[in-house]
Amino acid sequence: MALKKFWTMAYRDLLRNRRRTVITFVAIALGLALVIFMNGLITGMLQGMLRDTIRLDSGHVQLRAESYEVVKTSLLWRDLLDNADELAAQAKAMPQVKAVSPILWAGGVLGTASESTSVRVSGIDPTSALFDPIREGLRAGEFLSEDGRREILIGQRLADELGVDVGDRINLTVGNPDGPPEEGSFNIVGLINTGFPGIDNANVFVTLAQAQAITGSGNRASTIRILLNDREDTDAVVAALQFPGVTTLDWREMNEFLMSTMETGTAVYNILYAIIFLVVAVIIANTLLMSVFERTREMGILSALGMKGRQIMTMFLFEAAILGLIGSIFGMILGGIFVYYFSINGIYFGDLGDAAGTLAFGDSLYTALVPVNLLYMTFWMLVVIVFVSLYPAWYAARLEPVEALHAL
Repeated sequence: MALKKFWTMAYRDLLRNRRRTVITFVAIALGLALVIFMNGLITGMLQGMLRDTIRLDSGHVQLRAESYEVVKTSLLWRDLLDNADELAAQAKAMPQVKAVSPILWAGGVLGTASESTSVRVSGIDPTSALFDPIREGLRAGEFLSEDGRREILIGQRLADELGVDVGDRINLTVGNPDGPPEEGSFNIVGLINTGFPGIDNANVFVTLAQAQAITGSGNRASTIRILLNDREDTDAVVAALQFPGVTTLDWREMNEFLMSTMETGTAVYNILYAIIFLVVAVIIANTLLMSVFERTREMGILSALGMKGRQIMTMFLFEAAILGLIGSIFGMILGGIFVYYFSINGIYFGDLGDAAGTLAFGDSLYTALVPVNLLYMTFWMLVVIVFVSLYPAWYAARLEPVEALHAL
């Protein structure tokens, strides 16, 4: 029997019960659209978390003294880079590097007469493009000036907690490896809200020179942070920046917790995709089985007229193919439209960052439109539909003509 005949018969059979056909078609389209939207949302969320963490916190590459441990924010000279300017200059000369700057970290206590809290003090070069993302998060006041004498930049949430505002003076106490803690009074020049809780809630910024002065670190730095033009160049840059006594870290090593979280999240989301596919599969299987039961006598007549079992099976598979193909096309288009719209406008979640711990979240999530993912999800939807249609088609093909003709 010609393939065209199978298509014609399958199309006519689907039109016999239009209501059930439409319900099945809508289930396929909406199921696939939901999977595509979820994939776009999750992909966008994970990509955004990684992108913002790299931009705001870790950079793509960092150079540190071999003995330095971030969690301790050590100020011992043996744990700091004593040739930070030289190392930064070498990194900056590389064509793959977009921005580079030394940073000095120190543990400290920020307080007023009545309130205080522990913070990480970051001494930075305010002229470096590395800190443009911090500058973009400025909500009040201004960024640190180049000389930055006794200026401090703090998070909006931290300011609210301490009851201070732009223009107020605040006390900062930091440890000194050679003696008692050093205390200084700083003028709050700006408030930031980056969407990164680790920065907004527990980090303050002063100029590198001020940090070095108050900690007695001389010209030393805790790290050289490097931002690249392309993340794909990370391995080449790491290989080129190898120095005695210096550890060169890439963004994967610095964000192991985030990478682990992303892997776990991806596994969980894959289970959700599978559940949606399963629901659609049950609906498809039910539709085809109901069609077989309603047309048992017809199958007997077709068999008596000489149609072979494999031809009956092929006819049912063509019905499933028509439902799956049309439903999947509409589902891919519908899902793609939603993903594209929210990739531009985002989905507002309010203070989602507060519930995200140390992970980078803003107040909106943006989907990511990845054409390959659209095709991938559509392909697997078609595979599921064809797979679940095999049993109803096989069942129809095995009906005995005599028994089928006596069916009600």
